[in-house]
Amino acid sequence: MDAFIPERATEQGAPPRKAGAQPTFAVAFGGGGARGLSHIHVMEALDELGIRPVAISGSSIGAIMGAGMAAGMSGREVHDYAASILGRRAEVAARMWRARPGTFAEMVAGGVGFTQFNVERILHSFLPSGIPDRFDKLKIPLRVTATDFFAYGEAVFDSGSLYAALAASAAIPAVFRPVRIDGRLLVDGGISNPVPFDLLEGLADIVIAIDVVGAPTPDRRSRPNSLDLVFGSSQIMMQSIMALKLQRSRPQILLRPPVSHFRVLDFMKIERVLAETVSIKDELKHAVAAAVERFENDDD
Repeated sequence: MDAFIPERATEQGAPPRKAGAQPTFAVAFGGGGARGLSHIHVMEALDELGIRPVAISGSSIGAIMGAGMAAGMSGREVHDYAASILGRRAEVAARMWRARPGTFAEMVAGGVGFTQFNVERILHSFLPSGIPDRFDKLKIPLRVTATDFFAYGEAVFDSGSLYAALAASAAIPAVFRPVRIDGRLLVDGGISNPVPFDLLEGLADIVIAIDVVGAPTPDRRSRPNSLDLVFGSSQIMMQSIMALKLQRSRPQILLRPPVSHFRVLDFMKIERVLAETVSIKDELKHAVAAAVERFENDDD
């Protein structure tokens, strides 16, 4: 599998554009665990607008959603598939059982606990069969971020094994076992690049970035437990990274759906997440209209 740690996404600009042509779009789906279920609304809105991205990037859950879109799934197909699984506890339990370690040696590797589950096995158990096993079988180019633990930085994958890259990108510390690729130890891509819009610079006229990191919110019912503190601290760190990135450059469209009060592992709350973030669809449509108008004015 090829990987790179870029200063910029590409040294080449977008292909020459004919006068009067419609703008091209690229989409960066951010990481945030179950909060990333709100990406489904973004996919549906783009379908309703008739927009097919020329490139996609993603971190963690954003990489997984991006893979679905890059494979040719519509937003409605992703919505229906996710709801059919995450909306039924028995189905989730059955798929988790199928993703259990195949051998005792695999179970105890790295210690017993949440990390006994191999995230790549879980992806194979949960993702639809329409998502291919390799990048070169996708219909839209996709870039997936992970974090190289011992190199202290970002690794980006755009070729080779798709499932290995998605597993590395989604390997949330303290929940899933790290993923080894080419001798490197890789964890959650959101740690180094929460919303990888920078990987799309020069690839499209309009870049859409969706930030679902959220922020820690007070819970009147209880104090945060140890895992809440770990995840909340990660949110603060990732928001700091985003703030620094935005000082350097900004995508044409940056949206943040209201997801902060959902936890990273709230996947079983899919209906609530979707119900409480549906406003992002109209927000995106208005933002696209404004961005296209700016693009056309700049082209005159």
